[in-house]
Amino acid sequence: LQKGRTPMTNKVNVLDKGYVRLVDVMGDDLRVVNAARVSYAKESKELTERDIRLIKFLAREGHTSPFRHAMLSFEIYAPLMIARQWWKYVVGSDHVMDAWNEASRRYITIEPEWYIPKENEWRKKPAHSKQGSDGFVHPELGREATARLMRQLEEGMKDYEWALEQGIAPEQARLLLPSAYGMYTPWYWTASLQSVAHLINQRTAPDAQKEFQAYAKAVYQLTRPYFEHSLKELVEHGQR
Repeated sequence: LQKGRTPMTNKVNVLDKGYVRLVDVMGDDLRVVNAARVSYAKESKELTERDIRLIKFLAREGHTSPFRHAMLSFEIYAPLMIARQWWKYVVGSDHVMDAWNEASRRYITIEPEWYIPKENEWRKKPAHSKQGSDGFVHPELGREATARLMRQLEEGMKDYEWALEQGIAPEQARLLLPSAYGMYTPWYWTASLQSVAHLINQRTAPDAQKEFQAYAKAVYQLTRPYFEHSLKELVEHGQR
């Protein structure tokens, strides 16, 4: 992290085994201001009230390019169901400069871990939506769901370990893993401040998947100390 700018924490634990860790930051509110002021060959040495008003104007009016001169890098450890949703922000983000590098079980043998909801964490299917959730199922049903999930994972792990013991290449042995949506995977995500705000806006929304909401809130918590004014305005105005 940038020297002299360490926040209270650079890591937030999420779910049962996951986390978001802030690896690096390039820029601050002043970087955004100066990226905008270069149009007039001007530069601020320290943030003033006038600069804060400029940040508000840029966000409100959708002048987002100055926010793309600030970058953040995160290390994320999350279930595949989150990783594959998160990846959409990279696929469609050529205008906001994202990078993604994920650990590969083709090259290394990573100890598999899964997100396993507790009996009181299984949610109901909503009555009037094709996705999302609505409240929680009865604890007895939750216990059964957790037990069934554990049973699948244990059997799959036995098959995977058998394949490795027989000398089968890890890049093929991984086919025997129960690659359920709950399997954890680690990756690095580097994105502009605009892209980070875009993810926060969409994935902290009430209708976003609860697990992803938890990760988006962690990203917000780690980003805010560095971009207090810029992030507030981007989130408030819902810049995409």
